[in-house]
Amino acid sequence: MKQAIYQQFRDQKKGGKKSFAVLIDPDKVDATSIADLVALGVAAKVDYFFVGGSLVISSHLDECIQQIKASCTIPVVLFPGSPSQVCGSADALLYLSLISGRNPELLIGQHVISAPFVKQSGLEIIPTGYMVIDGGAPTTVSYISNAAPIPADKSEIAMCTAMAGEMLGMKLIYMDAGSGAKRAISEQMIEKVSRHIEIPLIVGGGITVPEKAYLNCKAGADIIVVGNAIEKDLTLIKEISDAVHSVASKVLG
Repeated sequence: MKQAIYQQFRDQKKGGKKSFAVLIDPDKVDATSIADLVALGVAAKVDYFFVGGSLVISSHLDECIQQIKASCTIPVVLFPGSPSQVCGSADALLYLSLISGRNPELLIGQHVISAPFVKQSGLEIIPTGYMVIDGGAPTTVSYISNAAPIPADKSEIAMCTAMAGEMLGMKLIYMDAGSGAKRAISEQMIEKVSRHIEIPLIVGGGITVPEKAYLNCKAGADIIVVGNAIEKDLTLIKEISDAVHSVASKVLG
């Protein structure tokens, strides 16, 4: 099984380097906006493009990824909201198991159905423990999953959930406050989770300013993911990328 992208995640964590991923929802972009995002991403030295969404209703997922791949060398990682969001032209797939909820369909049920198709895709498959954290507003992922998020002030629950995910064999932990969250995940929760796991930690949702991305990295996030805020203000790509990467320089320097 290919492990190129996951090995990057591991190596960057080991070296104290922080990474920035721009999340692209295929439902919210066209060829022109993708071109703009890619150009800005290359200039800002974005590390990854994550592609997907909780509810992808458009039919141009493949075209979206192929356009990105044809325009740059930044790795493209699928962040699927359902098993149908699989495209072999991407570099890797976050195979999400919703470990923060109690819906068996999103814990393992849909994976059983999608396994042959996912295996056949030839993608690098990265088992990911997905944890939804209350961001102060109803999110699509909470509605679709029919699962309550972890309360924002319950860092111990988040810590134990992440530890369980790691011990069950997850290779990544992804903590997400959801698209359009009113508040991002607290540094206290990120720090507590990060301190008790050894696998890379991805954090996203509600990050709207570079300062928050910086603080999340300082707290222990290895990869910062921003989507909704960038859709509203493209200039944030460079500002957040600079903030995330500045933490790496301080750690290494």
